Amino acid sequence: MVERVRHFNRTVTQRVGALGDRFLARDRPLAEARVLWEIGPEGCEVRSLRSRLELDSGHASRLLRALEADGMVRVVKSPADGRVRRAELTRAGRAERAVLDRRSDDLAESFLTPLDAGQRERLVAAMRDVERLLTAAMVEIRPTDPDHPDARQCIRAYFDELDRRSESGFDPGEGISAEPHELRPPDGLFLVAYLRSEPVGCGAAKHHPGAPSELKRMWVAESTRGLGLGRRLLAELEKSAAQSGAPAVRLETNRALTEAIALYRSAGYLEVPAFNDEPFAHHWFEKRLA
Repeated sequence: MVERVRHFNRTVTQRVGALGDRFLARDRPLAEARVLWEIGPEGCEVRSLRSRLELDSGHASRLLRALEADGMVRVVKSPADGRVRRAELTRAGRAERAVLDRRSDDLAESFLTPLDAGQRERLVAAMRDVERLLTAAMVEIRPTDPDHPDARQCIRAYFDELDRRSESGFDPGEGISAEPHELRPPDGLFLVAYLRSEPVGCGAAKHHPGAPSELKRMWVAESTRGLGLGRRLLAELEKSAAQSGAPAVRLETNRALTEAIALYRSAGYLEVPAFNDEPFAHHWFEKRLA
């Protein structure tokens, strides 16, 4: 499998022109062309650019300096915060980006033109699958303090979605507690999932010595649903519960969260009678741990 992946990588890098220093017959390599595209017409913060492209600060600086020297980019202080640097395209940079867009379309056409209609459909479908799976493989799940800004961002998004989707709205102050001190080791665990350094999901566990652990705050951003992220979060939380000595894991959920209910059932959770008085819940689930 490793050899197949390496062979695929060699084929793709050669076919898209990543090996040369004149990408799309322009006077710059692929890396500089990609930076121009990512900066975009509106510009962006340098730190956001590094995050999206997963570049270290030194490499990003070298690429930006090269583009500045060519008159394509200028790096300025953000008007909102003088400590933050922004990269913006110059007039020449916007024109160059437009040329790269047209030539990228031509390159994509060159992939498709030699193929018949059926082969084109197969290629595009395969590319969609490869992109989805590669994106899934890029997601990193990290233990995070529940008071960390990324954790709070995820929890706010989770509460907002519950409030939006439930019939009666959602008030986090009325339900079973999941306070930060309950979700820190050894009493619990809070996980945040990251894609390109951006938080895109979370999940938490509350451990109780000799009793089932409770799973809380399970949320995945809509933009990353379908990547298997919810299942990965569940597996990590179950592992933490088992390591704490819990015989089982339990959770409750609202009937409006149909995707979550389907996930829990497919992951081996069985519906059981209510084991708490959570006012927001309609379904209670349990899974025994080996």
